[in-house]
Amino acid sequence: MVTFLAGGTGTPKLLAGTDDVFTPAETTVVANTGDDVELGGLLVCPDVDTCLFQAGGILDTDTWWGIAEDSAETHEYVRTLSERAGLDGGPRYLPDDRQTAGRELARWRRFSAVGEFMHIGDRDRAIHVTRTSLLDEGHSLTDVTRILGDALGADREILPMSDDPVASIVHTPDGPMHFQEFWVAHDGEPPVESVAFRGAEDATATDAVLDALSDPVVIGPSNPITSIGPMTAIDGIATALRKTPVVAVSPFVEDQVFSGPAAKLMAAEGFEASTAGVAEAYPFVDAFVLDEADRTDLERPTIRTETTLDTEEDAARVARAVREALEVVT
Repeated sequence: MVTFLAGGTGTPKLLAGTDDVFTPAETTVVANTGDDVELGGLLVCPDVDTCLFQAGGILDTDTWWGIAEDSAETHEYVRTLSERAGLDGGPRYLPDDRQTAGRELARWRRFSAVGEFMHIGDRDRAIHVTRTSLLDEGHSLTDVTRILGDALGADREILPMSDDPVASIVHTPDGPMHFQEFWVAHDGEPPVESVAFRGAEDATATDAVLDALSDPVVIGPSNPITSIGPMTAIDGIATALRKTPVVAVSPFVEDQVFSGPAAKLMAAEGFEASTAGVAEAYPFVDAFVLDEADRTDLERPTIRTETTLDTEEDAARVARAVREALEVVT
């Protein structure tokens, strides 16, 4: 068995080509929930859903978000109504006293659906309606994710990192904002002073996650700060990673990041925006997979290959390098 830590698109892109290297039956995915938001009363779990949709064969792999060929009539009409009513568009947080009221799992990230700033398709929204309703019936997020995985025919187990609320908050000169506001609504443009994982100090890893982390772990080329950082901010997960073999694929080629805001966020947290900085951020990693053009000298075992992940063939090549690295450290 092998467990993948997933956030954003890096690890899902790697998983797209793993079936011949790591079969779905032998893989578990632990997904980041620090990016989750409550939007219009519905709990949206972007990273969990990307993994669920991929495992169910319905992921939109053009955007690596949402369901392929989904309509978005509800989303468009919500925005139309807001414009006709003269309401301000963009992210609209619920009042401070509402951020810790109601559904505990949604703390510190409650947004109104007025001016809906995240594109949500109609079938995608049905997932959020079902998830939220099951949570309100008393199921845990772990239970709900398994139920949805079964309904979608997911071929591997997907686990949320915790059943407790953890919110990734980006601190900017204009004040704190949830990561989804920073990345989706503002295209990652605001300057970043620091990143905090609100609630992580009180969150616990579930027994299912801890059991999965007793197996060798693979971290794809995900953002070390806001994709993997919320997980390692939880004591139980951080401790488990120190005790099990871990292989990571760098999201950089030396100081060039493949995509996303990783460079900006790493610099804000005091890490060099490079493969060397990733190694510093991941002291628990036992071996790395680097691009063949990346000559960074790490004091840990390193396997090199072309780490581009544009196709399933690319992903299979990187997966084989990951398997080789695991054989070195297990």
